[in-house]
Amino acid sequence: MADQDRPGPFRVMLRMVIHPGMEQEFEQTWHRVGSTIVQHPDNLGHWLSRSTDEEGSIYYVVSDWVDEERFRAFEHSPAHIEHRTELHPYRSGGSMKTMQVVYGMTGTAATVG
Repeated sequence: MADQDRPGPFRVMLRMVIHPGMEQEFEQTWHRVGSTIVQHPDNLGHWLSRSTDEEGSIYYVVSDWVDEERFRAFEHSPAHIEHRTELHPYRSGGSMKTMQVVYGMTGTAATVG
């Protein structure tokens, strides 16, 4: 995925704590918002996962971008601020981590079929 001349994608991981009883509506809203994010020319992919080993309604969002500079431009854009506003009523807490992908490998099961 990454080599010395070209770094891998810039990855953003959000941990979101959702108010109890609002999970289904949150997931639907996230899907609608996420559908517009993946249309951004600098977005490489966007995933929502629900934790299976933490108490409460904990979700993780992973989003890959061409590079940090382009992600930061998107992060401060009016469109993204609107997205965050739409998701805010569902959240009771959360955090964000960013990282640079060093290596990526695709498993055999992903390439079969």
